[in-house]
Order: sequence, then C-alpha cells, then structure tokens
Amino acid sequence: MVYSQVVDTTKTQKAARGEGPRERLLRAAGTLTYREGAHVGIDAILTSADVARRSLYQHFGGKDGLVAEVLREASERTEQGYSDALASGGDDPRTRLRALFAHLETVPDAPGYRGCPFVNADLSLADPAHPAHDVIRAHKRRLRALLEAELRAAGHPDPVTAGVQLMLLIDGAAVTAASRPDEQPAAAARALVELVISQTAPAS
Repeated sequence: MVYSQVVDTTKTQKAARGEGPRERLLRAAGTLTYREGAHVGIDAILTSADVARRSLYQHFGGKDGLVAEVLREASERTEQGYSDALASGGDDPRTRLRALFAHLETVPDAPGYRGCPFVNADLSLADPAHPAHDVIRAHKRRLRALLEAELRAAGHPDPVTAGVQLMLLIDGAAVTAASRPDEQPAAAARALVELVISQTAPAS
C-alpha cells in the first residue's frame, strides 16, 4: 500500500503521447489491470497504449512479462511511499508507525480505489508459475521488513510476528475498503495497531 501511487489514472493518453511504446504499454496495463483485473484482454491494452503487438513481445516477451513489470515498478513507488510516510513521523519508531497508518487511512479516498493491486493480482492469477507472483511476494516481504525494522527499533519482544500482524491489518483493511468502504476498516484497525505498538519498550 500506498496504493494511490500505484496506478496513475489522472494522466490521459493525450498526456502520454510523448512516451515511447514501452512506457505507453506500462501505463495502459497499469490502469486497465487495476481497474478491470489482471485478466483484461491484451487487445484492450494494445489499443489503449496505441502500440503494435510486436512492441509488447519486444519489450516484455508477452502479457505475463508486462503484468510482472507493471507490478515491479508499482512496488518501487509503494515502498518509497511507505518510507516517506514513516519519515514524516520523525525519529521515534512508534510515532513513525502511527504516521504510516495515519497515511494509509487516507488511501481508500483516492478516486478509482479498488483495493491492493498486489493482493488483487496475486489472487486472480491462477497459474502458480506466473512471474508476477514472485514480484508480489518479494514486495510484501520488503514491506514487512520495513515494519519489522521499526518494531525492532522500538524494542518489541517479537518484531517478526508483530510485523506479520501489521501486514495482516494493512492487507485486510485494503480488501475491506474495496468491498465495504462504509465500514471504514483502516480507521477501525487503528486500535489494533495500538495494541501491537503498546508491546514495545517505553520511550526513554
């Protein structure tokens, strides 16, 4: 998550005309797969990107490679978003974690929000050999590592388990916000986040 940065739906095809075929394919695939699902037809992507089919194979080897690259680039933006949100909390790891979750509460308000693109893709791509699965799981491991580092710095007695707990809250809130936004799951998770943080050593 910082899903508002994952798919930039504000840039139109007109704004992307100066981009090359590779960039147009990534932009079109990012928008369409997030909005319509990873199974969106390749013809729709090619039409939206206004590129020839051979460009797809030349740059990505096919649709599977394109989807994997979309998610890889999205993971870089998302991880940077996590780092920026943590940094906004200053030096204390507890405050940094609270700043991250405060930011994540605002993400479902973004226009066109449809949940976590990584979870969505992981569940919808039935082929276990699809290259996107490795990209997604590596991304989630890196996010968990960021959380674990803050928990460890805060003196949590079991930062590994606590990191998994926070990731469960993040992913669960994202899925619920996409299907039942009226429940305001990110705000509801705040008390559970505080339970995890409360197990850390008192600030000196």
